[in-house]
Amino acid sequence: METKQLLAVLPVKKIYGTLPTVVTDIAVDSRAVNAGGAFVCIEGYTVDGHQFVGKAIENGARVIVASKPVDVDEERVAVILVPDTSRAIGQLAAKFYQYPAKKMTMIGVTGTNGKTSVSGIIHAILRQSGERSALTGTIGFDLDGTFYETENTTADVLTTQQMIARAVNEDCTTMTMEVSSHGLVEGRLAGTEFDIAVFTNLSHDHLDFHGTMENYGHAKGLLFAQLGQDLSQSKFAVMNADDKWCDHFMHMTAYPILTYGIHSEAMFQASEIELKPDGTSYTLDCPDGIFSVSMDLIGEFSVYNSLAAIAALYAKGMSVETAIGHLEKIPAIKGRMEKIPTVLPITLYVDYAHSPDAIEKAIGAVLPYKKPDQKLIFLIGTGGNRDRKKRPIMAEKASIADYVILTTDDPRDEPYESILSELAAGMKHKAYACIEDRAEAVRHAISIASENDLIIFAGKGHEDFQIIGNVKYPHSDAAIALEEAEKKFGSGLVEKPLNN
Repeated sequence: METKQLLAVLPVKKIYGTLPTVVTDIAVDSRAVNAGGAFVCIEGYTVDGHQFVGKAIENGARVIVASKPVDVDEERVAVILVPDTSRAIGQLAAKFYQYPAKKMTMIGVTGTNGKTSVSGIIHAILRQSGERSALTGTIGFDLDGTFYETENTTADVLTTQQMIARAVNEDCTTMTMEVSSHGLVEGRLAGTEFDIAVFTNLSHDHLDFHGTMENYGHAKGLLFAQLGQDLSQSKFAVMNADDKWCDHFMHMTAYPILTYGIHSEAMFQASEIELKPDGTSYTLDCPDGIFSVSMDLIGEFSVYNSLAAIAALYAKGMSVETAIGHLEKIPAIKGRMEKIPTVLPITLYVDYAHSPDAIEKAIGAVLPYKKPDQKLIFLIGTGGNRDRKKRPIMAEKASIADYVILTTDDPRDEPYESILSELAAGMKHKAYACIEDRAEAVRHAISIASENDLIIFAGKGHEDFQIIGNVKYPHSDAAIALEEAEKKFGSGLVEKPLNN
């Protein structure tokens, strides 16, 4: 792109040195700089990009965008001094990739729980309908069936624009994104204009970052406020009528609102819900009529997730009948109350639950069909250096299970003892164990299980790693559980290769 054309998006800047005619690329990591590219110095929590200007130039940068003076050879490199590089990168990235979000339907899904499931259902239905679709979120970047790993639920602003542009280049017509509160507050979605915004629910989480539920709610509400005010555009907000934050978010957008729910009156209303061990059925009353829905997803929370997805697809223009037809073919979302495929005499689930509300819902998904002679064993950990206030509440919710194993999730550099003691403070009965090492905790769950028992491994879900210190180590709850269970109950009992 022509350099002057690119820099025109920066309203306040000072230019030093000689500008190249074109900029070949944009990078915020000096190691990713290409010859003739621009390097934007971002000040992060642990590193300052201004310290790596020399390395960026060595790798071929011809333009440096900085918020404070840097020492360069202005005969070779131009320096663009701006007030805030974190804001500048959003403007530059969107311009460089020619505002890719405007070239397809963008669906954003936010909330404490359910983002991954709702996004995954939407993406799966679109692909089953024959539409090329992209998805990004906690599980990574799914480019119409080709999977790429990402670091965060909502990627940094440059990576986000790169992913959207790549989806456009691959002829995707819709991109569904999980939208985190961190991503909204930190401006990672700058340049991303959504057509449909979905709210799942709001409960205690991330208060180490936001401080209060009010701040947390405000952060989530930014998704709806940022839909804009241009009513000539066809945009929609999809909201959970059963959540108390629904009314608050309704006032944050001028666009039409589609509500869904079970208990409160809603435009997409579920009733006659039947929860089963291997699926769920319900009656849907909606603008297109009344329909019977049957799906392989389990638990009442899956009813909410499916309602949100159906409403979002209806907003996009798909008929409810078509959406339901594809919904009924969708398997469990990876790592979300996913039943591990096995013929072992115990039932194993992996789930991503790591908030009090999600834990309660995960347990609630299996209690309706738990028999009196079965134990429900629940394993839960929590991340180190994260929201400590929720820990005892998590354990309190987990106390519904017959036996609870308290362990770590991603301990990072926090002592195991503080994590476990703060969890244990919330336990409501004495049938629990505290085990620091998560792999050992998984093995313990198998060791105390009897035939026909139910075990839920919560907190890691689809993840195949554990962060200890600053290092990612391989770890899979499901793989460890199956290995241990086969030793205890007999080998050759796994139905098919595990995909976790």
